[in-house]
Amino acid sequence: MAKVSYTQILQELQQIRKTLEKFGDGASLEMIKNALDIGIELRTLHRRLDKLIDDGIIATSGKTKARLYHLVSTPPVEKQKGGGDNSTIPLSEGGKEIQEIISKPTNTRYPVGYQRDFLLSYRPNIDSYLSEDDKRKLATLGKTARLHQPAGTYAKEILQRLLIDLSWNSSRLEGNTYSLLDTQQLISLGKFADEKSAAEGQMILNHKDAIEFIVQTTEDIGYNRYTIKNLHALLSNNLLPDPGARGRLRTFGVGIGNSVFTPLAIPQGIEEMFEIILEKAREINDPFEKSFFVMVHLPYLQPFDDVNKRVSRLAANLSLNRYNLAPLAFVDVPNDIYIMGTLGVYELNRIELLKDVYMWAYERSALRYASLRQSLGEPDPFRIRYRNDIRSLITEIVANAIPPGEAGKLIARRAAALPQVDQERFIETVDTELLSLHEGNFATYYVRPAEFKNWEAVWKRS
Repeated sequence: MAKVSYTQILQELQQIRKTLEKFGDGASLEMIKNALDIGIELRTLHRRLDKLIDDGIIATSGKTKARLYHLVSTPPVEKQKGGGDNSTIPLSEGGKEIQEIISKPTNTRYPVGYQRDFLLSYRPNIDSYLSEDDKRKLATLGKTARLHQPAGTYAKEILQRLLIDLSWNSSRLEGNTYSLLDTQQLISLGKFADEKSAAEGQMILNHKDAIEFIVQTTEDIGYNRYTIKNLHALLSNNLLPDPGARGRLRTFGVGIGNSVFTPLAIPQGIEEMFEIILEKAREINDPFEKSFFVMVHLPYLQPFDDVNKRVSRLAANLSLNRYNLAPLAFVDVPNDIYIMGTLGVYELNRIELLKDVYMWAYERSALRYASLRQSLGEPDPFRIRYRNDIRSLITEIVANAIPPGEAGKLIARRAAALPQVDQERFIETVDTELLSLHEGNFATYYVRPAEFKNWEAVWKRS
């Protein structure tokens, strides 16, 4: 008799739970079996139901022959803080299903460990997480005028903008509270933001160093131990309790907050799976499949003590940089939906929700760097809605040569008068416009040349 994997058991339990949601008044054993989308023997179904009862997921009523099974109701889950409105990302049916499962309280989700087969069963260039249509769409979005130039040419041309965008967005996904303007001041001028923690500033600077490492040393960079371990060393600099853990594979067990997933704990196993991830990534031909593959499997393995997701986000850019494609800067990605997509990989070994995030994030990032391809995309409805507010605020800042620190406070005050759902986006939009001002576009804000020169001088010395 074939051995049933733990992953299959988990899927069966989830299918049963989902089926019971259709029966508000409870369902008999036969009713559940007939309503299931999967074939399962009655004896096996009994065992799965007993497991659900033990876990407090379902309850029973009635005598043996008339027994009904009921799904135990659970309180609604509050929206996580620190992210945007996840409705902005169009979700696939699989993505919606994962979101629904991961939104349940942790006491209703099933504890799982690292599943080696999830990685081992993947066959490079035979299996693919991205469809052919996905790859064609991403290739069109990512196309630059430097596709046939030496590797890394495009990233070097946009390096200053990339340093700010990717450092800020990747740090923001970790809960960092630096604004885009704060990030620009720190990276360009070395000025730490007032009333922010030293750890937040360190995180930003670590991203800057790691991005420069990727862009400036393209010849040696790739999906190899040297690159990934040094990316970790740079990103974790001065942020780990043990300085010796920088760039070192994990040697002890760890847990994942707000998750029922327990990563692999055996050092030899971590080492083995780490090598297999890199080997398979090197074999993948398509740069986007390669990029997404490491975003899935590096965090799932948790090869380092901490900072694993940050490593995966920068590692996702390695193949894009190699082929001079537009970078993935995680522009506008909501924190909550990104975390749900990652937890979907951890707990369910399912990639649909994280793929939805990746596809949407790449389009947003490519649009940010699409100055040579102005035909892409429609006007941003948010910018249209707040056009006058944005214009008047930027005009006020530039015309009065308000320094960056004071400007940041003014922007925050103006944003506070808007609906809460729009405040974070408004701040980012104004920050972005200010950082994009130059002598060829400042007239958009009805600013005189002398005023622009004065403002520019103030910001350069601030």
